[in-house]
Amino acid sequence: MPYFHAFIEKFPTVADLANAPEEEILRTWQGLGYYSRARNLHACARYIVNENNGEFPDNYAGLLKLKGVGPYTAAAIASFAYKEPVAVLDGNVFRVLARVFGLDMDISSPKGKKEFEKLANKLISKKSPDQYNQAIMEFGALQCVPKNPDCNQCPISSGCYALKYDLVNTLPVNEKKVKIKSRYFLYFHIHIGDYTVVRKRKEKDIWQGLIDFPLEEYTLLDDIVNIDPDKLNLPAALYSMDPHYSLSSEKPYKHILTHQRIFASFVNIELKATHKVALENWAIANEYDLVDEAVLESLGKPKLIVRYLNQ
Repeated sequence: MPYFHAFIEKFPTVADLANAPEEEILRTWQGLGYYSRARNLHACARYIVNENNGEFPDNYAGLLKLKGVGPYTAAAIASFAYKEPVAVLDGNVFRVLARVFGLDMDISSPKGKKEFEKLANKLISKKSPDQYNQAIMEFGALQCVPKNPDCNQCPISSGCYALKYDLVNTLPVNEKKVKIKSRYFLYFHIHIGDYTVVRKRKEKDIWQGLIDFPLEEYTLLDDIVNIDPDKLNLPAALYSMDPHYSLSSEKPYKHILTHQRIFASFVNIELKATHKVALENWAIANEYDLVDEAVLESLGKPKLIVRYLNQ
């Protein structure tokens, strides 16, 4: 809720949001995670202002034209805000429909999704689509839960195919379960006086558009845990600047994302003021920036970096 109020106060109209720089939006979003949503929100605002005369779409087909808005979000907005009878399909709804009607099609396949969508739109209330959508999602979240549902207390158990044929723990079928990947970062926190070296994260990776520090990525946790400070693979240019360096903590920081676990250790590298020009030149040559404390505070950063800086 505090994030919502901060956003509305800073960007009170869709035009304010559309005209704001991406860096300001990411900084306001900082701490929420899922930064692609902030970028999509910005793109939506620009589309609405520049392509749609400032009018938010009021139907399912129009909503699908907004960047980052897929069938689920479009159906939710269309039914809740405009009472359009379009069914939502999330994990809870897939589970309820699969169990009640005995559907064994893979919910991750295009064919399976089409069949579930067809059934869901056949069942939805034409008079109260918003209440129906909310109810079936809530039913899956509270009653028809993924593991060990209390079928004895279920009000529709008498008509449940999965309960009748002992398929509750088998349905729904999902052959594309997400694998969680672990990544190991060794960050170099390079600073000189009030200035710190930062880099902007590029596309096609986590935290796109946010800033963090120069880093090396390793394949094993041991690579960032059992580090000998005297054997660090620091950039050669830094050694000529007489660095004082140390490890920030004995245990790596851990950060959990939807599909990734990030483990990170930090090397604190402090340089003497006499090397500022040399550091600036090195930073520019490596596509980094040298920023002061005020700028560093104003930039959008991953929660992992914020935790490190705060500690």
